[in-house]
Amino acid sequence: MSNKHKCPIWETPATITTGSRDGKNVNSSRAGGEYFISGSAHTLLATVTEQEKTLLTSWLVKQRRLGVSTPEITSYILDEVKKEKPSSVHERADNLLRYLNKKTELIGSVIELRRNLADQMYGNHGAGGYGETMAVLLAWTGSQKPTEVITLAEYCDEQNWITLNAPEPTSPVGDATLYELMLKPAGYARLAELDGTNPDSTQGFIAMWFDPSMKKNQEEGFERAIENSGYRPLCINKKETINKIDDEIIAEIRRSRFVVADFTSEPDKPRGGVYYEAGFAQGLNIPVIWTCHKDNIDHVHFDTRQFNHIVWEKADDLREKLEIRIGAVIGYGPLEK
Repeated sequence: MSNKHKCPIWETPATITTGSRDGKNVNSSRAGGEYFISGSAHTLLATVTEQEKTLLTSWLVKQRRLGVSTPEITSYILDEVKKEKPSSVHERADNLLRYLNKKTELIGSVIELRRNLADQMYGNHGAGGYGETMAVLLAWTGSQKPTEVITLAEYCDEQNWITLNAPEPTSPVGDATLYELMLKPAGYARLAELDGTNPDSTQGFIAMWFDPSMKKNQEEGFERAIENSGYRPLCINKKETINKIDDEIIAEIRRSRFVVADFTSEPDKPRGGVYYEAGFAQGLNIPVIWTCHKDNIDHVHFDTRQFNHIVWEKADDLREKLEIRIGAVIGYGPLEK
């Protein structure tokens, strides 16, 4: 059953759908799109601050950008998100560019942005005193106020990434100011720099736990699956180098077509390095394939738990599932199998 209601996070217009689960499916422009929130998390929202709501919204946006269409907010997620650091101004400006790119069908297209001068007045323009696009941009840029979005847009304009047309209000306080934003060639170049991948690379990087118990899984699972898929596996423990290992890892991830990140570990001892390497690859828009042994899957970090992990038990099982996933997500490579 669905109805028009208020976003549980921001109390702005939203569509709510309820089902058999204890919680609600929400579609909220102010939260950047769809999400599910459990009953217990909904109750806890009454105690969160405006800054914590912003952190939660930024987490939702990030999850969707990484492929989770409907992120799920539980009480555990809510507690963990509160510990996150706010995005930097540069990251927020980059996300403004990403949103404009997402909404721009043709080069030179203009995106209209409405901001009401009486922002405290609810609902004047469909989303709490501002337009729909402003509501979504508040989410994407980790902003609490429309003035923050405008300031970020002005910064992007100064960098020659966008054209910002900001006319003076034509009526007294209470009417809308119409801004026009257009992504410029330099803005597309900035996005290419941020989100560049390596389509010609034949390397698949493996981030994993280097324990003797994993040797067979590495060789007969990860490496063989990558080879059978037409790519060259690279695991840093098999590379001869005179450089710092950390530097080599960063360099090899940059050279890779994709990364396989396995979160198998000792009980209660997560592999921090694997989380870092997966996050670094995501920051470069290099595809990450998530895997984990069945005995560890319940212990993966909240920020990666919602991704579609390959849950494996033995090396043969891992090889078969990983080959299928590489073919489906990346496509088979050019090297002889």
